[in-house]
Amino acid sequence: MLSLSLSLPNPRYCLSNPFSLSTNNPRLHVFTNDQYAGFGITLPEEPIVTTVGLHRELMPKHVAVIMDGNRRWARSRGLMPQAGYLAGAGALKVVVDLCRKWGIQVLTVFAFSSDNWLRPKVEVDFLMRLLESTLKDEVASMSRDEIRVSVIGDVSKLPQSLRDFITHCENTTKNNSRLNLVIAINYSGKYDIVQACQSICQKVKDGEVEPEEINEFMIDNELCMNLMRFPDPDLLIRTSGEIRVSNFFLWQLAYTELYFTETLWPDFGEDELLRAFHTFQQRRRRYGG
Repeated sequence: MLSLSLSLPNPRYCLSNPFSLSTNNPRLHVFTNDQYAGFGITLPEEPIVTTVGLHRELMPKHVAVIMDGNRRWARSRGLMPQAGYLAGAGALKVVVDLCRKWGIQVLTVFAFSSDNWLRPKVEVDFLMRLLESTLKDEVASMSRDEIRVSVIGDVSKLPQSLRDFITHCENTTKNNSRLNLVIAINYSGKYDIVQACQSICQKVKDGEVEPEEINEFMIDNELCMNLMRFPDPDLLIRTSGEIRVSNFFLWQLAYTELYFTETLWPDFGEDELLRAFHTFQQRRRRYGG
């Protein structure tokens, strides 16, 4: 998957269960595109595949993931943190492919928080190179698999080469419709709300909006995710046993179902994703009612 010339383990060998999916698997069931007709979404001819035991009508439309535990995974094996990030990139490829095959509309992954700049420079530099390398390696397959890539967050602080390739990747995949993959890079939930308020204040200053007209829907429409017209997450998954949202989607998670697992991100695969979806489908979503 990755072509970085680094003397670190290839993520294919870091994962205990290399991913393969076949419609001959007795755990799987194939669905057609008909279930999406009511949402105005046109999907490619490849059928939607989901596992027996999951109800297609109860599948989350938008899944968000805090990919935590890469460094702990590496330390537990006596490896450098960079090996954990490489293995985590392999786990992400697995989850993206599963979400695409199972008909998830939007998958958002928290790849780099604005707070992560506090980590050692060697780790940050590696992560920036890894993000760029992964996008370069996968853009062709994402185009082929009808995956649209979007990036949210303050990209102005990212290396120029990464920024340039983000633009290229977004433009190359912008017409894809099978899965919307949203990557949060240098993202802060607090700043997302601040910039939304600043935008509304400017509209008030320009006479476009009266102060008494400001409401939650107006703020909602100024947030990063809603500028792309994607729905708020139905399900948030956080790995590694930490039970907090860590400055991610502070506004958008108001009615999101939260799922926490002890599994470290590099070990997160099909079985864990199934468990998260089963748990989601067993909950009653009341939205305050």
